[in-house]
Amino acid sequence: MLEVEELASLRKTVTTEQVAERIEHFKDQFDVQADCSPEDLQESSRTSVAMDLLAEKYKLGSFAYYYKGTGNKDNEDTISSIILGNSLLTARGIPVAGEYEIKNVQAMKIMDSFGAGGSFTEYYAMDFKDDVVLMGHDGPGHIAIAEGKTKVKPLKVYHGKVGRGLSVEMSVKNGPVTLLSVAETKDGKLILLVAEGESVKGPILQIGNTNSRYRFSIGARRFVDAWNLNGPAHHCAVGIGHIADKIDKLGELLDMAVIRVC
Repeated sequence: MLEVEELASLRKTVTTEQVAERIEHFKDQFDVQADCSPEDLQESSRTSVAMDLLAEKYKLGSFAYYYKGTGNKDNEDTISSIILGNSLLTARGIPVAGEYEIKNVQAMKIMDSFGAGGSFTEYYAMDFKDDVVLMGHDGPGHIAIAEGKTKVKPLKVYHGKVGRGLSVEMSVKNGPVTLLSVAETKDGKLILLVAEGESVKGPILQIGNTNSRYRFSIGARRFVDAWNLNGPAHHCAVGIGHIADKIDKLGELLDMAVIRVC
């Protein structure tokens, strides 16, 4: 669970040379749009290096964070520049989840451990004409499972947070996908909720978020009903390939119930 003050403190130890090197790394890993300001790139690179230092300091395998903000500028600057660093960490096996979604960051870790990725996602909308569900999220995207190169875009209104900053825009690779949620039953037991579907081509909201269109064998309406009847949080992890059978085996090993929607 990220302490924002500690990350803000680590940012102050990052050198000018480290910032410059991380910006070049950004340009290699992302499709950095021309309207991204040098100042925003510097802030994001400083935070990204600090996040690496934090992960190394505590030997983190994953982490979750949330910061509402109380007017502390150091903390505000840190959180408003966190997304590119989140995405790099997630892509190299240290998934990061916003909104303190601890159960979901473990779903992301499970998916990534199977080599399927594991990108932070939630419902956006339903397209009844094309019978698909639109899902994605602001914040970290798993760039290793993106369709093409992930774009970096500046946002004047930073989604759900104070200030402004850079965000990532990507779609999950077209083809088979698996959705996973670590959910909780009314008696406090954890379960694995899983569904297989397909990431399909089509128009998405181009708003600096991860966003994809997903089609399911049981149809969009039945999928949404069946999935939510199990009481998951509104987030889940999405990965490439159909690996529900592997999730079933993992459930047996962990003595956890696995509910397969489709």
